[in-house]
Amino acid sequence: MASSSVNARLVGYISLFFISIISLASGSNNKIADDEILKLEPILRLHQLAAISDSPHHIQRTFLSKASLEAGKLLQTWMEDAGMSTWIDNIGNVHGRTNGNNPSAPALLIGSHYDTVIDAGKYDGALGIIVAIAAVKSLHVHGLLEKFPRPIEIIAFSDEEGVRFQSTFLGSAAIAGKFSEHLLSVVDKSGTTLEAALKASSVPGTAESIIGMKYEADSVWGYIEVHIEQGPVLEKQGIPLGVVAAIAGQTRINVILKGLQGHAGTIPMAMRRDPMTASAAAILNIEHICKHPEEFMGDLEQGKRNHFVHEGALVCTVGEIATWPGASNVIPGEVSFTIDVRAEDDLVRKSAVSTIIKRIENISLARQVFPRVEIKHEAGAVICDSDLQKQLRFAASQALRKLPSSVFQGDKQCIPTVISGAGHDALMMAHLTKVGMLFVRCTGGISHSPDEHVLEDDIWAASLALKDFLGKEIPHEEFAS
Repeated sequence: MASSSVNARLVGYISLFFISIISLASGSNNKIADDEILKLEPILRLHQLAAISDSPHHIQRTFLSKASLEAGKLLQTWMEDAGMSTWIDNIGNVHGRTNGNNPSAPALLIGSHYDTVIDAGKYDGALGIIVAIAAVKSLHVHGLLEKFPRPIEIIAFSDEEGVRFQSTFLGSAAIAGKFSEHLLSVVDKSGTTLEAALKASSVPGTAESIIGMKYEADSVWGYIEVHIEQGPVLEKQGIPLGVVAAIAGQTRINVILKGLQGHAGTIPMAMRRDPMTASAAAILNIEHICKHPEEFMGDLEQGKRNHFVHEGALVCTVGEIATWPGASNVIPGEVSFTIDVRAEDDLVRKSAVSTIIKRIENISLARQVFPRVEIKHEAGAVICDSDLQKQLRFAASQALRKLPSSVFQGDKQCIPTVISGAGHDALMMAHLTKVGMLFVRCTGGISHSPDEHVLEDDIWAASLALKDFLGKEIPHEEFAS
């Protein structure tokens, strides 16, 4: 798993060897060529990319790390292999572009991210980039890219997860014109600023150059993202693909409660000002608020209230907690924790956040601790473009017709509509253009874990669907899907 260009190249050589053998056997057979490009190659490349990691024990590629930069260069070679002109921009995004038959037309952007969480799976982010390259390569080898009516640009975003600098969507924010200069002064856990990390890397972006990367709205036709679902809905329905109707809005909150640090054996319970017990009470209240949103949603119409109450469309998570000084015989003096609040309706999310903050303040007052509550990140919900939803649904249905019936249990004509509870680069790109998303089933709904898994036939389905989505823009007599 160690970051090693030798290991990555070795996997690549093995991949190319097997693909070459198949190619020799297939001759000019277009169907077999497409099976190589759309089915076999994405699987091999996902494994190859997973071999590039900053840790020898698990998959880890954080923003501007050695492994991240190496992975970006590998993606660049794959884009070139698909007939695209390529470059790496001032924040490490990898671009591949083909002009189609009208280079001056607004471009279709297709993207996802190649950074990972710590101890990640192979598919989060990477799948969307690799199937996009496969779809474009299929058109390229059949001589159809020049028939496409507008440029296609694949963007592999350098930072979506926000692991290193605790600020998500850095890569897509630069493209969408939402990168703020103050982000350059944010520090990672080692004390390195984002600005210093850029200067030390091979992509030395400055505030001026990154802000200047903003795409103009009239230069972009739309944005498409393929991504694993990271949830259990598609698996439950027995369908490999789903079309995203909306992406939930998100609020991230940091909470610090300060009390009175003291000896665990000498201060009576009634005299304590304990931030740990106050935090425990607050966390249980957060859970209750998000399980029972009807208690603060009186102003919403009944139908919407029922949706949020019964379908879990509001979720809250306390994912990180720290105590100081962290000794078994000391009453803590300070406890900090994070809160993540998500909902597809911004009014509901903001109402939940307001209720949570008020509850923390009340608990702190009752327990004589001092609260500091800071909203660190806020992103509104995004509604995906209705026309792109229809086009993706049709393309997914066409793709499933080509797969064996054993791949799915549901109706191949009935592509599910799903809501994304996870944030994606499409959330940021919606500030620039219309967006559409295609979800791919993942086993058990598991993600951000080494147990993350996508069936090989589902990867194939995603590649086929994206190729068919692109193919609808090519004259029918030219395009044979």
